Amino acid sequence: MPGALQREIKQSKPFRSLQAEAFLNIQKTADALSQAMDAELKPHGISQTQYNVLRILRGAEPDGLPCREIAARMVAHDPDITRLLDRLETRNFVVRTREEKDRRVILTRITRAGLQLLDELDEPLYALLDRLLGHLGIQKLKNLIELLELARAS
Repeated sequence: MPGALQREIKQSKPFRSLQAEAFLNIQKTADALSQAMDAELKPHGISQTQYNVLRILRGAEPDGLPCREIAARMVAHDPDITRLLDRLETRNFVVRTREEKDRRVILTRITRAGLQLLDELDEPLYALLDRLLGHLGIQKLKNLIELLELARAS
């Protein structure tokens, strides 16, 4: 009897391996969760990647971070972090300044407008996460986190 994913993607043949089925389940689940997050962020005109940068910078406040450190902390890799920061700066969500001690280093800081946007998004996004994953309960969520961390560690 085919599994849920096999039915969802209308695949008639069994998966070649459990690893393949697990991988595709992770991808399908990530896509569903990502689409829900995109829908919540769209009215605010920002992407998940931009949201991630703003959260990183809120955590680094008031010191800010150099570009390479922001890139290292990103949840999803973005090959063009400079252009991403350009877009956020154009919208006045971040500001970049040259470090006085080392003029080669440019620090990025979140602005008041960026902080205000995050404040507006905090409650709706946490409510969304609760709707999407809260039904799993604490123990299953802990197990899921542990399994995902083990998969990334390989």
